[in-house]
Amino acid sequence: MVNLLRKGVPPCTIVIKLGTSSIVHETTHQPLLSTLSAVVETVVDLKRHGHKVVLVSSGAIGVGLKRMNIEKRPQHLSGKQALAAIGQGRLIALYDNLFGQLEQPIAQVLLTRGDISDRTRYLNAVNTFKELLTMGVVPIVNENDTVSVSEIKFGDNDTLSAITSSMVHADYLFLLTDVDGLYTSNPRKDPDARQIEVVDSVTAIRSEVSTTTLGSSLGTGGMETKLIAAEIATAAGVTTIITSSKDPGCIFRIIKYDVHTSPRQFRTVSDVPEYSLDVVPPTSGSASPEVLIRPPHTLFTASPDPMPDLKSWTSHTLKPSGSVIIDSGAYHVLAHRDSGGKLLSAGVVGVIGVFASGQAVRIVVQPRRGNLDDALNSYLRALALTRPATPATAAMVQELGGPSLSHEETLLAEKEEEISEDDVVEVGRGLANYNSAQIMAVKGMHSAFLPQVLGYADSEYVVENITVSVPPSPA
Repeated sequence: MVNLLRKGVPPCTIVIKLGTSSIVHETTHQPLLSTLSAVVETVVDLKRHGHKVVLVSSGAIGVGLKRMNIEKRPQHLSGKQALAAIGQGRLIALYDNLFGQLEQPIAQVLLTRGDISDRTRYLNAVNTFKELLTMGVVPIVNENDTVSVSEIKFGDNDTLSAITSSMVHADYLFLLTDVDGLYTSNPRKDPDARQIEVVDSVTAIRSEVSTTTLGSSLGTGGMETKLIAAEIATAAGVTTIITSSKDPGCIFRIIKYDVHTSPRQFRTVSDVPEYSLDVVPPTSGSASPEVLIRPPHTLFTASPDPMPDLKSWTSHTLKPSGSVIIDSGAYHVLAHRDSGGKLLSAGVVGVIGVFASGQAVRIVVQPRRGNLDDALNSYLRALALTRPATPATAAMVQELGGPSLSHEETLLAEKEEEISEDDVVEVGRGLANYNSAQIMAVKGMHSAFLPQVLGYADSEYVVENITVSVPPSPA
């Protein structure tokens, strides 16, 4: 079988993220050619053994600083964008030269959040990645800093790498940095810092680690951004690993260790070979199996139930335009996967901001507000009435009666105290089926009233494709 195994490792799709501190020297801004060469050799070796590889690379501004003999990263946006324009061409030329020595074709892919906030453009980018990988090309991805502004920036390339890994349905995301894993505190300053080997829940681990002291003056990230990236990638079913960029060859050893100690289904191959744990399969004629040593790294386990592509796109790619406030009953129902991620108007308390139909919105709740049992029962009753039109449904709607004037007056009188983003907690995101004014007009109503109040009803749900990222606390 061609390009199948390297010591029992099945072919898979791998995204490797390389930070600025691994590409250019922090003070001299000279390219770190030894590190870059080692990464290039590792990528080509991975390709040789049947893996598909995407490289997400920072460093354009750092390379631009060297070219213009500027000591410090500028503070103003136009200065950063100018240096990115200067440095990106030189950076991709450097990669093309290094990969060209090994006859490996590459492609430059520059993205902003705005490029993929439109669903059609997002799918075009996905198809481009798929075609490049099929052609055997290594895509080199970076944020298009020259045109990015705060509203359309990913913020850092850790986040970009996580979204890229979701787009290509990767098996692994490697975040290569200047430390070999996640520690309980800064290992450069604390001799008692302990490396965390496996993380099953990013939310739970935040209270156990310090993330504020790492990161270079050239980069925009640090360990906190890597935790955010791990959260995004693992939710999409991508095993995420933090390890050192000083030894890129450890990628092989880490994958081999993971395959042999945690057998699981790979996305790009269905027949993962089975071996006994903690040992490398013995070669023909060998006397005894080789003990498998764990390379230094932190592994974030992938979700066993990955988020669908559309929900992942909604949650992590789109910039929310406003917020929909829901009650505790709707929150508890939406937290269950079998809810379908669809919100009825009956569960809406209000809206914050102005947004159009089709735009992404935050799903937010007011902490410690209202009685959970009453809210849950009310929402479940509304859910029971939300069915395709039948004589029985029509009879129930008739029994409920239309929205009378007194009901509308109640809604107007209910213009409670104004709620701001400071009063709520974000628990998820979704796509609005109606604009903010329309959702406000039907808040708290059964869906049967939508055509009467709005004059039409394209959908019985006011928000769909909802992903609840913060599960409710047990009652």
